Amino acid sequence: MSCVVLDAEALSALARGGRHDAAVRAALTAAVLERIDVVVPAAVLAECYRGSRHDPAIDACLAREGGVGIADTDRSLARRVGHLLAAAGRGSEHHVDATVVASCAMEGGGLILSGDVGDMEALTPPGSGITVRGLADR
Repeated sequence: MSCVVLDAEALSALARGGRHDAAVRAALTAAVLERIDVVVPAAVLAECYRGSRHDPAIDACLAREGGVGIADTDRSLARRVGHLLAAAGRGSEHHVDATVVASCAMEGGGLILSGDVGDMEALTPPGSGITVRGLADR
């Protein structure tokens, strides 16, 4: 496995605690032990940042979990996102999910932790080396 990518629900669980916090934390601990990169796409941050009630928790989480990298959306990632959406017959409302999948693919495959397994799997190309795991599956 090359990386662990967090979707918005996984990042929110890590930032705010709650019922899936332990699952996400266990995955991060395993990633650190195995020297596997943990990535949050910038588009996921856009989904999580919702103003003064939410932003401090996300920022504190990213500062606390120092090994979490942010995947910026550049032209190469944007192209891959568009191609994933087209291949899956999905519209732009699935842009953030496709960005999570594309970010994982650009890292060479890995594990996606998601609260939305069905949509992530629908966007994941066969043979991509990507595994999608629901937060309740840990």
